[in-house]
This record gives sequence, C-alpha cells and structure tokens, in this order.
Amino acid sequence: MESKIDENKNKVGLLFGDVGTTNLQMTVTGSVEEGEFVKIFHENAGWILGVIEYLERKTDLSIDKALLLNAGVDVKIQDVLIGEINIIGYRDNNKILQRPKTPFKAGEPVYIADDDLIRETLGLGEKKEHSAYIGFLHNHEIPIYLDINSLVQKHISILAKTGGGKSYFTGILVEELLKNNVTTIIIDPHGEYYSLSIPAEKNASMERFKVEPRSYKDKIILFSIFNKNKEYNNIKFTLAQFSPRDILTMLDSNDRIYFNMLRNAMERAKAKNKLFELSDVINELQKEEDSMTATVLINQLKSLESLNIFANEGTKISDIVKKGKASIIDLKGVPPKVQEMLVSRLSYSLFELRKRNEIPPLILILEEAHNYIPQQGKSLSSDILRTIASEGRKFGLGLGIISQRPAKVDKNVLSQCNTQIILKITNPNDLKTIGESVEGLTKHSLDDIQRLPIGVALVTNPDLSFPLFVDIRPRETKHGGEGVNVTDN
Repeated sequence: MESKIDENKNKVGLLFGDVGTTNLQMTVTGSVEEGEFVKIFHENAGWILGVIEYLERKTDLSIDKALLLNAGVDVKIQDVLIGEINIIGYRDNNKILQRPKTPFKAGEPVYIADDDLIRETLGLGEKKEHSAYIGFLHNHEIPIYLDINSLVQKHISILAKTGGGKSYFTGILVEELLKNNVTTIIIDPHGEYYSLSIPAEKNASMERFKVEPRSYKDKIILFSIFNKNKEYNNIKFTLAQFSPRDILTMLDSNDRIYFNMLRNAMERAKAKNKLFELSDVINELQKEEDSMTATVLINQLKSLESLNIFANEGTKISDIVKKGKASIIDLKGVPPKVQEMLVSRLSYSLFELRKRNEIPPLILILEEAHNYIPQQGKSLSSDILRTIASEGRKFGLGLGIISQRPAKVDKNVLSQCNTQIILKITNPNDLKTIGESVEGLTKHSLDDIQRLPIGVALVTNPDLSFPLFVDIRPRETKHGGEGVNVTDN
C-alpha cells in the first residue's frame, strides 16, 4: 500500500464531524473552489480521489449583531468555511474503481489532487482507437476522449441555451466523426454546417489544445431544397410519392373541405400522366373547380410549387448516404411542415435500409430537434424518430439530438441518449427536464450548469466514472453559426 507522505504545500482542509465513506465534510484552511479534485489518505486503501461538491461559509452573525453592524458598531464576526466532498474512489489491483469500505478518520488532512491520481482514478488522458477528442478536464491539462461507437450506437444529446455553444460543439463532434470515417447525416435548419469545409483561423487556444486548422471539404456533401449554387445537390421528390393528405399537411392545412377537391384533381392528373407534376394538379383544379375554396387551394399549391421540391425523378437515398462522409441537408428557408415531411421520409428510409443492411451504419444529427420530436403535440417525424431512439442502436443507426430547449424535446427520446453534452442553460423548465432525463446529476451540478462560462460543458458518458466538466477544444473548421451584428461600427 502507498505510504502517506508530506503534502502540506497542497493541504486545503481537514475532515470533521461524523465521517463516513462517501460524503464528507471539511473545514477549509487553504485556497480551493467548488468542483476541484482533492485527495484524502485512507488507512486501508491509500490515496482516495474526491471532488468539492460545494462550499459554504458558516458565521455567528445574528440579526441583533447585523443591526449593530449597520448602526456603525464594531462587531466581531466569527466564521468558518465548510466544504462538502463527494468521494469518487480509487483503482484496486484489478484497475476497478472502488470506494473505501470503512470510514475515513476525523481530522484527516485534505489535499489538492495531482493530475496523475486524477488520470488514474477517472481513467482519463489515454487516446484509444476510435475515440473522439473533445477537450481537457476543466482547469486541467488532461485530454478527454469519448468512444465513437458508444456515441453513435447509444445516441448523444447536445443541449444549451441560445448562444451557449451547442452548434459549435456539434461541429467538433462531426470533425471527430469524420476522422473516424463515420457516415453522418446532418439536418441543418439554419444552413450553418457548410463551414466544415472551411479551415478555422489559427489562434492561441489551438496551441493549448494541440489543434490545427483543417478543412473537411473532401468529406462533405451539401444538399438543399433550393437551387443554391453548384456546390449544393438538390433534394427532389416525385409527386406520386405523396398522398393528398401529405400535400395538405405540407400546406399546414387540415381543413377537410380541401381534401376531396385535391384528391380528385390528383387522380385526374395521374390518369393523364403517371409522372404528373404539381402544375398538372393546379391545371385540373382551374379547369374543374370554380369557387373561392378552389382559389385558396390553388394559391397554396402555387406557393408549394415555388419551392421546386418535386421532379420526375426523386433523390435516391444512395445519393445522400455515402460511407465515411457527412451529408448536410440545408433546410434554411424551408417551411416548417415541409421540413417535418422531409425529415420523416428521410428518417424512415434510413431506418428501413439499415434494417436490411443496404446502407452503412450511420448517425443522424438533428439540429433544433424540438421541432421534429416535440414533447407537446406531434410532428410528422415524431413516430419514426421515437422508433429510431428505441430501436436504432440494434441496427447501427444512431441519433444526435441538438436543442436549445430541452423541455420541448420528447423526454422519452432524450432519456435514451447515453451521452449528454450540457452547456449553459438557465431556463428552469429546461433544467428540470435535464435533471429528470440525465442520470448522475446532483442538485449542485444543475446549479453549476446555470453558471457555466462559454466553452465549458458538463459531459456524461457510460465510459466516464461520473459527470465531468470539460473545457471544450477549439474547432478545426470555421464556426458557421456566429451571430450577425445589427449595428455597423
């Protein structure tokens, strides 16, 4: 057993009170902050790693003394700084994480933990095959790696308030996926992930994290509903794939008065040409119908036609899914119901083809996931995404759930994400949802999430001993989600 040595220079406190094996109290005698790792010597197990859960200053300042102090009377205040330590444990001879089976001794000194003990106890710092490098343990130079197979097979959620860094971290995740040749599909409602093809500008932070600017242009395939430019491939559907109800749903219209009118027009157009187009349906309506209702429906169909999403030949899944590459589906400017329909059709096809092993294993990343799998109500894509969340891992189809409003995401889906990247969140409902959906979080962790600085995340993962705060590494590529200045300097 390791012997106890003189660590006075790193001593920050002493254990006091009733002393157990898991949660300990210490009087603070040195400089220490909440979240810092500490070590305590145990007579049977040697050095044990713990973390400062919270700090509190106890004083004898009563109301009467406070009133005297307010009146200008010199009042002596006695205080003591108290800390609560959560014991993480130690590695036994078989490298298994254990906690002591007998209590610590009262009066035992508490020291700042050294990086070697943190690495050994938490199992950090060693790059493994097929791992994603996401940054350093907060306030330490210890790299954090997450297992790629675990990320994809068991789903991942990335949650943050607006401007909290969720899209930035998603870019980091995709960089790591592409390094490991993971097939990736990204639903991009804001058109921001094209920047994965553009190297970031080198900065001082990159030197600390040992990151270099890089482009993934050769691994990126861009898709759009609209004819953007030659770099983008157009996504098209054949009109015959859609029922009258599907069309009305994309028009965001549930009025029954339109259904028979549209169904009859589509049947007449199809009878004349199996490869009929929306313009043919509009012509049939104009010829056969003469009413205000028909005029409203025709105008709605013309608006849908202007999106130019229908063609004689639709886009094949084999054109979208390319092994080891990221296909970015840019939906910027596409109406919400059309987005839902596209996500629904794409998700269903991916799931069915993976079940038959006709496409490679992959991860489907959903930005603004609350729009596609809402907690309240139901979107067109709700059912298939719930199915993928519960069954996708069996077939090699993972989900990446990205949202700024966790409370609005289907809780059953969120709870099935075994890896969570949680950045700054302040909304009480969102914090409540995270507390209910993520295992291992304490009340103090939820309090800390509200105060996280930009660039720090709370990370939970099956391979981590407990939730860790991580300094997120810089992106190798340009961040495409930066805000637009509304003033001109």
